[in-house]
Amino acid sequence: MEPPEYRHEFESAEKLIMRWDSTTSDDARERMIFDGDRQVANRYLQAVDEIQRSMVTTSISDDGNPNKATIAIQIAMARLEDEFRNILISHTNPTEIDSLVDLNSSTASSIRTDTSREFDEEDDYQEDSDAYKGKQEENEGSSRTSHRSTNSISIPEIDLIPPEAIYDLRNIASRMITAGYLRECIQVYGSVRKSVIDGSFRQLRIEKLSIGDVQKLEWEVLEAKIRRWIRAAKVCIRFIFAGEKQLCEQIFDGLSSDSDSDPADTCFMETVKGGAIQLFNFAEAISIGRRSPEKLFKILDLHDALSDLQPDIAALFSSKSSETVRIQASEILPRLGEAARGIISEFENAVQREPSRIPVPGGTIHPLTRYVMNYVSLISDYKQTLIDLIVTKPSASSRRFSDDLGLEMDFLPELEVDRSPLALHLIWIIIVLQFNLESKSKLYKDTALSHLFLMNNVHYIVQKAKGSPELREMIGDDCLKKLTGKFRQSATSYQRATWIGILYCLRDEGIHVSGSFSSGVSKTALRERFKAFNSAFEEAHRIQGTWLVPDPQLREELRISMLERLLPAYRSFLGRFRHHLESGRHSDMYIKYSVEDLESALLDFFEGCRAPVHIRRKSH
Repeated sequence: MEPPEYRHEFESAEKLIMRWDSTTSDDARERMIFDGDRQVANRYLQAVDEIQRSMVTTSISDDGNPNKATIAIQIAMARLEDEFRNILISHTNPTEIDSLVDLNSSTASSIRTDTSREFDEEDDYQEDSDAYKGKQEENEGSSRTSHRSTNSISIPEIDLIPPEAIYDLRNIASRMITAGYLRECIQVYGSVRKSVIDGSFRQLRIEKLSIGDVQKLEWEVLEAKIRRWIRAAKVCIRFIFAGEKQLCEQIFDGLSSDSDSDPADTCFMETVKGGAIQLFNFAEAISIGRRSPEKLFKILDLHDALSDLQPDIAALFSSKSSETVRIQASEILPRLGEAARGIISEFENAVQREPSRIPVPGGTIHPLTRYVMNYVSLISDYKQTLIDLIVTKPSASSRRFSDDLGLEMDFLPELEVDRSPLALHLIWIIIVLQFNLESKSKLYKDTALSHLFLMNNVHYIVQKAKGSPELREMIGDDCLKKLTGKFRQSATSYQRATWIGILYCLRDEGIHVSGSFSSGVSKTALRERFKAFNSAFEEAHRIQGTWLVPDPQLREELRISMLERLLPAYRSFLGRFRHHLESGRHSDMYIKYSVEDLESALLDFFEGCRAPVHIRRKSH
């Protein structure tokens, strides 16, 4: 039999619990215990403890007290469930995402911040090229910041719920778990806190998209979503999810349960699992999506961000119950790496196969050259990531391709000793680009313009490589020297093709009457020689005024070289023979230009605008 004093305590506890039965009392329905007097809340918890004690210590008796205890505990648990929900709701406020983003970035030491450059406007590929188009958007770098750490999880210095409310929630959870109401407690907790996660996702503009939905999106839309995802993932993992884990531990850690699962971890997964899967499904969809060159840098940004978050993810989802989330996140990384490798391989093939057969006007820089070199330069900005991902050299099929086409691969084997596979891939891309340009140069009917085109494009490759310290370091100065030799050779070939014929008009042979300088000059031959020179120079001026050398320094160097070839020869020829014609009639029909006229006319070359048919002459 139960001692009288225990019976009295049980009856008092039962009476208090029945007083707060919301199914029978209007006052109990309108008021919440934990919103009022602290002593009332404490007495209610003590009453619940007394009922639970009586259920353990009291045997079944004639008066049926154990049955009363069961009814009382059921009423008490229903009440505590309502109180638990009310405390959670009343102390749950929308998370200020903007403040979390500021906290995540303002004090950050950035791994890569704004290192990738946008393509210049002039570097955009032609709109009609499907293989090479678009600009590279600004890349968001991965960043780290200081946090207070709990169980290796980086969390913000923000209390999601006030300490006094956590105290009440823990007291309630303890009673519910002891009474066998863990599942109900978890359901209430999860339903309230999941709404907070949903609200945070809406603020971060994380949409509920399936993997199939993501793969159907146009790249321009997807690109913006990747940038948004990178920011959102940092906030979710390091702040929102980490804060939820801390809150679960504050409320549930150490509370006993008959089940094998940890109540804190169970509540945490109930709260964040749906959001975590939604978050990682997006990255997974990108990792297995269609590959194309324009996607590379956003995939690398995604890889860097996810790699940087891996320690946080492993610590957050370290339990057995969260294994599926942890595995999903960890498996995305190698798939992103494989995607990056595949894209670079596809890019190499695209450069090889680039089909355009229309020569660019004026022999200027081909859009392919601009695109490829900007692309390669951006690749070098990601070298720390790609050096780890690119572990194989250009394939044997690539080597066979170079042999079949006669590409100059003679210097590549000697580099393999001290060059990373990534560097060899970049060198290979430049070699393939050079071959493609040589093929395109043959589209010009004018040999001189063909050489000018190669000069412009190889010079651009050299300047772009020199302008990127990372790219220059990887491909090496020996490669740059070979490329520099290529464009200088093209410049020399251009000058020979253009000026040998013009300078040939200024030779002495055929002008002297009897082969002796003192024996006289054939005025007829001299007139024909001046006429031929004037015609050849005017033709070169007319045509090459529309040709373009876009680099100012190269244009100036080429003009100086032309001046040094032409002016001394013309000055000498003019000085030796002009007096033979000036004494006759219509000499200005033959001696049309002074040395200064030619010098002025040469400044019209390579500006890309239509030159006048007749060169304006100064007075002699």
